[in-house]
Amino acid sequence: MSIIEAIILGIIQGLTEFLPVSSSGHLELGKALLGDESLPEESLMMTVVLHAATALSTIVVFRNDIAEIIKGLFQFKWNEETQFSLKIVISMIPAAIVGVLFDEQIESLFSGQILLVGCMLLLTGVLLFLADRAKNTTKEVSNIYSVIIGISQAIAIMPGISRSGATIATSVLLGVDKVKAARFSFLMVVPLILGKMAKDMLGGEFVLTADAALPMGIGFVAAFVSGLLACTWMIALVKNSKLMYFSIYCFIAGAIAIFTTWI
Repeated sequence: MSIIEAIILGIIQGLTEFLPVSSSGHLELGKALLGDESLPEESLMMTVVLHAATALSTIVVFRNDIAEIIKGLFQFKWNEETQFSLKIVISMIPAAIVGVLFDEQIESLFSGQILLVGCMLLLTGVLLFLADRAKNTTKEVSNIYSVIIGISQAIAIMPGISRSGATIATSVLLGVDKVKAARFSFLMVVPLILGKMAKDMLGGEFVLTADAALPMGIGFVAAFVSGLLACTWMIALVKNSKLMYFSIYCFIAGAIAIFTTWI
């Protein structure tokens, strides 16, 4: 992978991570358009590295919220911070289980499966369409809701299903306030991405060659910087705009992806 390709993929990741349009799906489409011929392991490694970059940008933007979560975990008091921290932990469990038990199967999905990405983008569009029509979204995120939202996040491991789109749509369909749903969605993914990085590093799966190290490093920087800008400038768009616009975009992108596999 060239440096230019790494920069393009980094920018794609940074801009799409915080919008409900599937950053992983767009990365796979970007790899296909750029003619990436990496092995599945290398392709997935680049995906994880770029996700780590946007996780870092999330930590920077939401540093106060994350400090509250950490403080809640170590206060050993049943207060609001502790309860919110517990909900974040609960929401991580389904995706963590899927990631551990089906790691090899997940890895095989990140190898140019454009038809799968197209179909999953259509599914994301349906979820966002239904969420846009939801009424009475005034509830808080409960422990039970945390489990259900966590299951949505686990399913969204598949490329093409937007993680933020699936979790926000699920939250809204459950009646959770859109602003709180977006905040919960962005915060719940950070521990999972960092955990995935730690697992792969300890397991020796991140064996970088000299040729791959530089593009991945540059891609990381591109994703981090564009992620900072996207998270800072676009998070209001995610929280306040109608989900219908993103639904239409996912329908169009999914249809194009499926059409390209036929020709």
